[in-house]
Amino acid sequence: MTKKIYKINPHTKVSAETYGVGASQKGYIISIVTFFVLIIMLSMALSMSFLVADRQRRATNTVKSTQSYYAAEGGIEDVLVRLKKIPQMLPASYVLNINGATADINIPNIIGGSRSVTSQGNNNGIIRKIKTVYGIDNNQSISFYYGVEVGEGGLVMSNGSRVMGNVFSAGNISGSGIIDNDAIVSGNGYSIQGVTVKGNALAYSCLSPAKVYGNLTYVIGGSHTCTVSGTTSVQPQEISAQPMPIPQSQIDGWKSDAASKVFSGNKNISGNQSLGPIKITGSLTISNNATLNITGIVYVVGNIIIDNNATVKLDSSYGSMGGVLLADGTITVSNNNVFSGSGQASSYLLILSTDTSDSAISVSNNALGAVFYTSAGGISISNNVSLMEATGYKVIMKNNSTIQYSSGIVNIYFASGPGGGWKVTSWEEY
Repeated sequence: MTKKIYKINPHTKVSAETYGVGASQKGYIISIVTFFVLIIMLSMALSMSFLVADRQRRATNTVKSTQSYYAAEGGIEDVLVRLKKIPQMLPASYVLNINGATADINIPNIIGGSRSVTSQGNNNGIIRKIKTVYGIDNNQSISFYYGVEVGEGGLVMSNGSRVMGNVFSAGNISGSGIIDNDAIVSGNGYSIQGVTVKGNALAYSCLSPAKVYGNLTYVIGGSHTCTVSGTTSVQPQEISAQPMPIPQSQIDGWKSDAASKVFSGNKNISGNQSLGPIKITGSLTISNNATLNITGIVYVVGNIIIDNNATVKLDSSYGSMGGVLLADGTITVSNNNVFSGSGQASSYLLILSTDTSDSAISVSNNALGAVFYTSAGGISISNNVSLMEATGYKVIMKNNSTIQYSSGIVNIYFASGPGGGWKVTSWEEY
């Protein structure tokens, strides 16, 4: 059979019907194309809508976040105003409403002379947090490096007396007691005589019958007739003195702060009472079995008498800070008294007298919860009494008395006076 071959002129117009495509099929194709075009346009419209909505949401959240931040910052500023008025205020938590947002504030206890205050701003679930550390300048703490530190009045030790720590003296160390660690005597012509030093000794002279278990260093021109178990050496220059740990400016500052409230005449404490800050123009007596809760500096122009079984303690608001009981007259501590800080570690009660007599402070009972200090007079420690720290112009330890130094009192922070300058040490979002 012969096949027919058809030739198509390229210039000839060909209709859909030529290839068997009808009108209905043509409409179907157009519908599909239209559908896909609509899908694409709808997708673009939805994408644009979502993009606009997301940008609006982000903008709204940015505004809320900023409001939350400023609410948190406002909370911190509110805390600092409160702490400026009362640095040792008790721990607290409270909420502030600030322009529709809230600030959830937490003021913790004082630890190591500072407290980390937090403020959480919240605006409709958008939260920002700020933390600031508010504390005392580290350069303004008062340091007690020795179990006993004395001025030119020296340290006098009787039979059986003992210092469980180091001793630094600007005067003679004499008597028949025992120093467990090192003994240093500054100045020209002062000596260690009669006592037993189990550590090293450094003095202008060391005289018999003193005994040094460690090494001895003395000054050219001095003498060394004491017994030395270790090595003996000599140095040309005298041993340098050092200032007492509490300057007069600090004591004056405490007195000034206490004078914000004045009680004229003599004051008697019975039962349970709180005092401070206060200046008492007469004398202060803490009666038998009474409890004095110190809430601020107590400054007594006259004498302080602490009777039998009395308790003197710092209020819990002190946190880790130290507090002061100060007298221009003598301070007499009787039997079975209890002294304590706030209850936190590194919180101690400082009992200080500016009297110039050898009995500026007289202690006749164990007092391990207090630091005793005289700026110009003596501290007299009775028989069989134990203290934690004694610093003064002169210290007199009678038979079997003990000073048991605690390393926790190396640095004590006080919330008042020139050494109590508070400042913000850090401010950050977390």
